[in-house]
Amino acid sequence: MIEMVLWDNDGVLVDTETLFYETTRSAFARLGIDLTKEIWGRLYLSEGKTSREIAGLLGADADRTAAILDERNQQYRQILLQPPPLRPQVRETLGVLAGRVRMAIVTGSPRDQLQLMLGTSGLLGFFEITVTGDDCTHPKPDPEPYLTALKRLGVGASRCIAVEDSPRGLASAKAAGIACMVVPTELTRMLDFAGALAVEEGVSAILKLLSH
Repeated sequence: MIEMVLWDNDGVLVDTETLFYETTRSAFARLGIDLTKEIWGRLYLSEGKTSREIAGLLGADADRTAAILDERNQQYRQILLQPPPLRPQVRETLGVLAGRVRMAIVTGSPRDQLQLMLGTSGLLGFFEITVTGDDCTHPKPDPEPYLTALKRLGVGASRCIAVEDSPRGLASAKAAGIACMVVPTELTRMLDFAGALAVEEGVSAILKLLSH
């Protein structure tokens, strides 16, 4: 029986993936690189490479990359001062699940950034714990973020379902032994989700899975 739903944040709860891509695309343009959605989807959202690694693979000047990415990070934080919109069906779905199952967030975002994204939304009260990038040495697609959540919650992987939007997140959940429902975004629709429990159009599909 499923007793825990583990939620990714970016692209699942909040509509931030496109914001981050567009901010990064502008930064890469200053390095003379055309960062397409296809490249970003494959290298970042699927393979889990960092922005700096991607810049290097695409031939960016290493001496300029660090400073420009630091500026990107500052710009992105400024954008998040205006909380991003929630993804469709999120608030309603969390409201239905509250009291039925335990819930947690498992995200690669740092804790202060998560607070910027969700601090005024009222959503954080739905979650028992939040595991962020500050809590782990190895980010997704490594299983450490999900294994950390399982340890803190004291629950077995077989009693959980993860909700992700990217192959990187799917791989992390699967490696931790957790079944994963994927809700693709505009940036990930073209990617491979082999091994997912289900690939759905909206997060409310978790209600259907839990009823089985």
